[in-house]
Amino acid sequence: MTAVKAEVRVHRRIAEIGRNAWDACAAPRGDPFVSFDFLDALEESGCAVERTGWAPHHLSVEDEAGRVAAVMPLYLKSHSQGEYVFDHSWADAYERAGGRYYPKLQCSAPFSPVTGPRLIVRPDIDADDGRSALLGGALTLCDRLKASSLHVTFPKADEWAWMGERGMLRRQDQQYHWFNNGYASFDDFLAALSSNRRKTIRRERRDAQAGLEIVGLTGDQLTEDHWDAFFGFYMDTGGRKWGRPYLNRAFYSLLGQRMADKVLLILARRPGGPWIAGALNLIGDDCLYGRHWGCNEDVPFLHFELCYYQAIEHGIRLGLPRVEAGAQGQHKIARGYLPSPVYSAHWIADPALREPVARYLEREREAVSAEMEMLTEEYSPFREER
Repeated sequence: MTAVKAEVRVHRRIAEIGRNAWDACAAPRGDPFVSFDFLDALEESGCAVERTGWAPHHLSVEDEAGRVAAVMPLYLKSHSQGEYVFDHSWADAYERAGGRYYPKLQCSAPFSPVTGPRLIVRPDIDADDGRSALLGGALTLCDRLKASSLHVTFPKADEWAWMGERGMLRRQDQQYHWFNNGYASFDDFLAALSSNRRKTIRRERRDAQAGLEIVGLTGDQLTEDHWDAFFGFYMDTGGRKWGRPYLNRAFYSLLGQRMADKVLLILARRPGGPWIAGALNLIGDDCLYGRHWGCNEDVPFLHFELCYYQAIEHGIRLGLPRVEAGAQGQHKIARGYLPSPVYSAHWIADPALREPVARYLEREREAVSAEMEMLTEEYSPFREER
């Protein structure tokens, strides 16, 4: 294995590191959300920048030959929006007690509650060496910037365990993921379900599809007209759910220009009419990631069709082992998406806050694990023999 230097560099734009150097570490992981193009599009479009409370402070470590050996997507945050791992109560309690919670450091793929690599080490570099350099650099930066804390959200399970062994507080939550158990078609998937669930899904699909044209677009099939339509859906949903959508129209154009082959945009319309609904997915090496959805016409079960059933169909077609349909939503269980753990790791500088948070997280992990087990046992739509 190639050795790494002790020096850690901080970059205020991912462009300072460069596509080739960043993706030499990130691309082998097969995760579109930590690719150079995705993160750079967030910065170039003005979505993940200091003005929006996401000031890039990406870290890099070099090997002995001076090549980038490990990277960490890192942001100095002035709020806790767009993270999907909620620490608002920690911030409120600390500031009521006279502390200063913001700024904090956030290692994540902004606005994306998807599990992926966070301490990203080039494949020919010893993983422990690269991770140790990055984590040490992040903690040093935390001290220099007088940040209250470091948060690593939605890391891989092995990273989460590794960070816990090095003293970071471990948090566990759950999402609902679909797993491809060797299905060759959607009907194969349906055959694995109980009779009642199979009938219900067929009825929902029939009602949702009635009188509609539904298409899945990727690569050079995508046009600016498609993005115009979808952005309208995104703004409507975002405005109703959280008040101020995080992404702007420029981001979607950049996504289409740079990552079209990683995009699966599912749109629906009445034949010959305008688009009335859409769902955006990104394609990884081992997962189809459902991200945003919206509509301007209320069609029964269309949300389930575009976001869940179409995703399963395309996941099977692409030979992917799983589909992640975003955060929250116990209603996903009945559609074949089962409770699955997701993780985060936290370092808090002040023991007065760190110690009560540590006790809380220990109880929370136990509660989340128990709930996942209960939900799977009580509500799984699969036949018992499976």
